[in-house]
Amino acid sequence: MARYTGPVCKLCRREGTKLYLKGDRCYSAKCAIEKRPYPPGQHGQRRGRKLSDFGIRLREKQKLRRIYGMSEKQFRNLFDQAVGQEGATGQVFLALLESRLDSVVYRLGVASSRAQARQLINQGHIAVEGKRLDVASYRVKPGSEVSVHPSSTKLGIIRQNVEASRRRKVGPWLEFDADNLKGTFLRQPAREDLVVPVNELQVIEYYSR
Repeated sequence: MARYTGPVCKLCRREGTKLYLKGDRCYSAKCAIEKRPYPPGQHGQRRGRKLSDFGIRLREKQKLRRIYGMSEKQFRNLFDQAVGQEGATGQVFLALLESRLDSVVYRLGVASSRAQARQLINQGHIAVEGKRLDVASYRVKPGSEVSVHPSSTKLGIIRQNVEASRRRKVGPWLEFDADNLKGTFLRQPAREDLVVPVNELQVIEYYSR
């Protein structure tokens, strides 16, 4: 399944919660789910059918996949990698999702959303350990430096994002120098570090069925 490219506000309404897919708009009164807190479509306001156990697990899986903006194939492959590693599968899976370069760039505040982070990476504006990278799924290792490439430090959208992000606290697994547009991925985040509106155990049960 290809990555979704339609209106992202519909995804939040479909899942019934904010997925923070549209940057600062999600924190404002303009957020679509604030105005229309029901699923999109002609019959959205009339949907009241109780979900089965499978339906609940599916919705949690879809919610997590949409938050990180991944195709089903990418998402499942990363889940399989998490299963093969030591530790609680749910926590390992979330840590792998957060170690993706697009997630790191977003969490540092260089991008207003993961979608925008992927765009910045694809266009060559981001470097890891001083080397320009254009692969959004690149897995950042603990201790690695992630920075805006020197040729892109004056880019208006990046400066705007960084200024806006000063109001929000960077996660404890990250360190960011806003003046020099450089950050460090200190460690993989623990579950308690992450505010993700998903029950990852339901995702594990979905793939284990």
